[in-house]
Parts: sequence; C-alpha cells; structure tokens
Amino acid sequence: RNLLDMDTFSKSDPVVVLFVQGSGSSEWKEFGRTEVIDNTLNPDFVRKFVLDYYFEEKQNLRFDVAPGSYSAVLGAQDFLGQAFVALGEVIGSQRGRLERALTGIPGKRCGTILLLAEELSNCRDIVTMQLCANKLDKKDFFGKSDPFLVFYRSNEDGTFTICHKTEVVKNTLNPVWQPFTIPVRALCNGDYDRTVKIDVYDWDRDGSHDFIGEFATSYRELSRAQSQFTVYEVLNPRKKCKKKKYVNSGTVTLLSFSVESEFTFVDYIRGGTQLNFTVAIDFTASNGMPSQPTSLHYASPYQLSAYALALKAVGEVIQDYDSDKLFPAYGFGAKVPPDGKISHQFPLNNNVDNPSCAGIEGVLESYLQSLRTVQLYGPTNFAPVINQVAGAAAQVTDGSQYHVLLIITDGVISDMLQTKEAIVTASALPMSIIIVGVGPAEFEAMEELDGDEVRVSSRGRYAERDIVQFVPFRDYVDDSGNQVLSMARLAKDVLAEIPEQLLSYMKTRDIKPRRADP
Repeated sequence: RNLLDMDTFSKSDPVVVLFVQGSGSSEWKEFGRTEVIDNTLNPDFVRKFVLDYYFEEKQNLRFDVAPGSYSAVLGAQDFLGQAFVALGEVIGSQRGRLERALTGIPGKRCGTILLLAEELSNCRDIVTMQLCANKLDKKDFFGKSDPFLVFYRSNEDGTFTICHKTEVVKNTLNPVWQPFTIPVRALCNGDYDRTVKIDVYDWDRDGSHDFIGEFATSYRELSRAQSQFTVYEVLNPRKKCKKKKYVNSGTVTLLSFSVESEFTFVDYIRGGTQLNFTVAIDFTASNGMPSQPTSLHYASPYQLSAYALALKAVGEVIQDYDSDKLFPAYGFGAKVPPDGKISHQFPLNNNVDNPSCAGIEGVLESYLQSLRTVQLYGPTNFAPVINQVAGAAAQVTDGSQYHVLLIITDGVISDMLQTKEAIVTASALPMSIIIVGVGPAEFEAMEELDGDEVRVSSRGRYAERDIVQFVPFRDYVDDSGNQVLSMARLAKDVLAEIPEQLLSYMKTRDIKPRRADP
C-alpha cells in the first residue's frame, strides 16, 4: 500500500522478493518472488509462497519491494523498501493478517506491506496407528527387555527431529504397544515420501536406554497398512558389521493405520487463542556466586549466562503468540530483601501486585537486577511457582488462553512429592511446563517429571496429559561457541511439544477454535 513512485513517466512496476534465514544462521537466501504488477503503487499480488512452518523455530523472513527489473545486487535507486518479520508473528497476529511499515530509504515513507498466512489442508490429517514387535534382542541381564519405540521425522538438512515416543512395555521380547495418535505434519511435515526413522530401545531406569535396532519407512509406506499388515526388520548396524550370520534384531509389525482430519494449532491461534508465557529462575546457592566466572549466573561483558541464553531462546519464539508481550517472571530459592526471608516465587521486578515484565528484554533486565539484590540460598522448590501459574490457568479454561511456564534450574529438586502433585493438578488445565537444566548436574529427577516414558503420578492419581518437557542445556551448546545456534537448537527441542499439548487440552475439553472473521 502507498509505495514510493520511482518512475518518471508512470507509476512503479513492483515485485516482492522473499528472503529466508536458516535456523541459527544470519545469511539471507532468496526463497522466491511474486509476479510483477505494472504501473501501480497499491499492488495486490496473487503468487503465494509455500513455507514449512515450525512453531518451535524463529523463522525470520525479509520482504524486499522493488521494481520488476530487480536484481539481488541493488542500487539504492532500484529499491522501494523492505520489511523484516518472523513467520510466527504473521500466524500469531489477528486472523493471520499482519501489516508492516516498509523501511530502508532514509527520510522517506515507503508505504506498508500486508502479509496473510493460511494453512495448507494436508497439514490437518491425523494418524492413529498400532505396532507390535517379535523376537527383539534380549538386553537385560535378569529378565527380558523393556522395549519402546522412538519416531523421528527427517528435516530438509538431513538431520532428524524426535516426534513421538511410545510407552514402555515391561519384560517382553514380543511387545504390543497401545494405539497412538500423531499429526501428519509432526510425522513428515506433510511430505508423504519423507523418511521416517524408528529406533527400538530397551528402557533403563537411569535413562541410559540400550539401543536394540532401527528401521526406516515413510508416511506413504505406512499408509499401505490400511489394507495389509506391514512387517519391518529391526537392524542394528554395529551388530551387522561384526557378525557374519547376523539376520536382524527382531521385527516390528504395523497392525493398524487410519487417517482423519482435525483442527490444528494454527486454527486455534488464528481463532484468537493467546499463549501466556511465565518464567521462573533458580536462585539457589548451588549456582555459585554471580560475581564469580564459575557461577552459572555469571554474565561476562561478551557472553550471556546459560540462564539468560535459555530464557532468550524460548522467550523470543513464544512472544510472537502473546499480544500484550507482558511476561510474569519469578525467582525461587533466594533470601529476599528487606527482611531476608526465603521465597520460592518472588517477582523479579520486585512488584508483588504486577510481576509482569515488558518483553523478553524486560525479563532479562529484571533478572540481572535481582541477581544484585537477593541472596542465593535454597532449597530448590518447584511446586509454589507451578501452583501460581496453575491458579492463573484455572481462571480461564474456555480455550482463549493457554499458559506456558519456563523453569530454568541447575539441578536437584527438593520438593519432588509436592511438584508431582502440582503437575498432576496442572495437567487438567490449559498449561504446559518447560524445564531447562543448566550446568553439569545429573538430572534423573527431571527425566521422571518429563513423563514421556512413564506418566507422572501422585497419590494414586495420574497426570491427565503429558505437559512437561525437560532438556539439559548442555546438549545444545554449539562447540564453536555460536550462541545463536545454541539458542536455536534449544528452542527447537523444548518447544516442539507445545502445539500437541495445546491440542490435547482442547480435544479433551471438546473446545473448537473460534471462527476467524472473514
């Protein structure tokens, strides 16, 4: 709308060129361009760009508006303006429609660009399947194996992202897993021929699960099971190399496979569901004195602390889905002024009536300010802050609000029983919990809270949904010290489960997305 007029004898002939950035990269690559529309300053472009959308990634886009003769090597005279935006901002805006001012020519108003996002229909399909296995390798010294399956979808760059884990079936080499449901987009991102890799593991209590073997398939191949059983050989590459007579490590059979369409995460976001983001940071003494370089809270002039990195990584993705950009932020495990009482949910901005900070930068500012005013102490209690957010989530349960709590901690939890109780209660509410472990500690207790393999329970009650995702930050640190890459990797894994957790809440409550106004 209202583009600059650069032509002498007529109006401009504009084209829009879309550039994308790779995850964790600062390099822009041309993705595509619209048609050229002659002689207008208010063009409506018809050509669409089809992009893969990942909630868990910050997908930066750049739109350059230029005359039709545009080449990537621009002279200033060839340029009508540009806009930078994250894909999540477009999807998170009202009705998937975002207007941005064009910039780039000093001292001139360049007009605006209007972006509209809609979801392709093959992303709505949801699959229910059931698998069993036969004659798997025995891994346990006493008794048989405790097998479970891990599904991975392949990415464009050849890497794999985990998309589903089955439950563990105890003490058998011939397990039959429960039927499970997974969206097609999570399994293969809507590409029916993309590789789906499935690993078979023997579960161990300490988390060091033994690898039994693997096999690969695709959505298209799996879907053939609608008319016939499909049997896959489970192969262990190391055994195959070592043993000449090695045949396989067992077989997995696909017993059933069915497809139906249902509402997607984007349907709810476009219908007005807001994600409310809350942060809780560990201020216990085990983190070390913040002024010392050995402390996990230490921020050098050149580098953010692990706490600040984790906060930025997750917050910068989620903030695109929160219209007011106000984030409640708490600390726990410190002695708080003026009376030095131990608190497990003190507001980082020191305002008990309004603990919200403006944007992720506001949260970071308040966090650094708190480090200077409180005394790190203990113990490490999660339950108070989980109950605090659960209280807010319980006030609005109609699907218009969904809460995400990020807890960043250095380790061993002191109130395990109370935390389990809090998680079981919270699992019936519109909320998810992300726990990021920083530092070198062992995090077995966190794995238990994650509930991927064994659902969290308290006093005989089981969690209604799996709402906790735990990751150790050290697994994502880039060896070359590239903090942007570390943050992108972390966000990708900790946020990957949020869309499905939101959908599972809506489904169990039979909440339909609100209709977006046309």
